Amino acid sequence: MTTTTAARRRAARLWAGPLLALSLVGCGTTSADDVTTATGSGPVEAESQPQERQESQEQDLPALYDVSSRTVGGDDWSGAELAGRPSVLWFWAPWCPTCRAQVSGVNALAQTHGDDVALVGVGAQDDADAIAGFAADVDPGVTSLSDVDGSVWRHFGITAQSTYVVLDADGEVRGEGYLDEAELGELVDELVAEQAG
Repeated sequence: MTTTTAARRRAARLWAGPLLALSLVGCGTTSADDVTTATGSGPVEAESQPQERQESQEQDLPALYDVSSRTVGGDDWSGAELAGRPSVLWFWAPWCPTCRAQVSGVNALAQTHGDDVALVGVGAQDDADAIAGFAADVDPGVTSLSDVDGSVWRHFGITAQSTYVVLDADGEVRGEGYLDEAELGELVDELVAEQAG
């Protein structure tokens, strides 16, 4: 027997116990109380607490939503809030003239589609006061994040301002990069129509 074959058989034996236990619990033929763990340390306990169900639902979300931050007002924000509807993330810096010029277009988008689309402005590359100052000119229908540490930017792979990331209701990226006002508007109109249809 070769070393590779022996290693494969050892790996198969190591995984067989836990896999058998999981398959018995999952198939519904045996209750969780009747199955012991592979180590023999006792029964696998089935718990159905509401918090665990919520955590399970959150785990079903695409990894793209696994991000959190704080708004310029100091509230907690989770990417899970984007799930189930189209979303526009606008990555900007307070000192960026292009970003400043985009405020009116983003505000118009919020007024037109604010009920149908999650709009999130992600300010970074400066301190919290500068980010909050810029965000004061952004429509209140846009959630403005203070991404001082750049964690949301890194999560989405953003390397330059101004960048948009447009997601459909399933979390698929439908547009990314620099988009002018007309391109962004057409893309959002299309996503809203898909959602309504």
